[in-house]
Amino acid sequence: MQAKDTTAAPSITYFPAWRRVADRTVTAIFIAAPPLVVVIAIPLLWGRVVHLRDLVIGLVLYAVTGHGITVGFHRLFAHRSFTAARPLKVVLAIAGSMAVEGSLIGWVANHRRHHVFSDRDGDPHSPHVGARGGMSAARGLFHAHFGWLFAGEEAAASRYAPDLLRDRDLVVLSRLFPVFAIASLGLPLLAGWLLSGGSWRAGLTAFLWAGVVRVGLIHHATWSINSICHTFGRRPHDTGDQSTNVAALAIVTMGESWHNSHHAAPACARHGIGPGQLDSSARLIRLFELAGWATAVRWPVADRESVLAA
Repeated sequence: MQAKDTTAAPSITYFPAWRRVADRTVTAIFIAAPPLVVVIAIPLLWGRVVHLRDLVIGLVLYAVTGHGITVGFHRLFAHRSFTAARPLKVVLAIAGSMAVEGSLIGWVANHRRHHVFSDRDGDPHSPHVGARGGMSAARGLFHAHFGWLFAGEEAAASRYAPDLLRDRDLVVLSRLFPVFAIASLGLPLLAGWLLSGGSWRAGLTAFLWAGVVRVGLIHHATWSINSICHTFGRRPHDTGDQSTNVAALAIVTMGESWHNSHHAAPACARHGIGPGQLDSSARLIRLFELAGWATAVRWPVADRESVLAA
């Protein structure tokens, strides 16, 4: 079980003013875009249904980019749950970047800071810090879900991700985040256009549903770990914070919603450690291990005490 840091909250690396404005603008666009797209698309598609092609493209990209976050950004880069061969490392970094949740190194630094100060002062997105019930609790949930993104601050990578800063591949890939974000929206448009035989309308609908809406859904699935999985659900392990397991979110979060179990054993490659606890991210890691692409995988062992000590 990860030891708690009882020191004061760390210093924060602030972005230049223009960067803070740009980041807040992009964040606001991706929060507001999916519902606006649905509202605009309804009259355009009235009397018709969304094409199966859009759903297939969206589902494939949801799985690829979502597992890029869960297997790549989270379990590999943030917690070193396994060691990846260089090609797999690069692919996971690119796939996670295409979820459009920020640069790899910034994401990892913020997440590691969350673990150090989980649900205490210094946690960047706890729903409990400063919440005292009533509307305050509602504000806490809002802050944990996506309000924290507008704070314009980022955990210092030099403190929380020095190992990633020493990896030239990851530094370069982090700097290329804007390129991967554009590609994440451009690929559905191109796929829709190609699969339809060159229809611009098909490319546009794929861009809307498999691009903008798909990114929005991934965002809310990820943010639900910060908000829902620190407020509702079960707490089978005493982790010293308010992290919970929420079975209903296991599929859409690819196993990340077994969050209390994760906080009990942060470096463990499998979060769904109980019988019947779905964890597609762990299964994917297992496939990588069988292929020889992932080594030194930190799997849970049979007895509970050893799992919690992992």
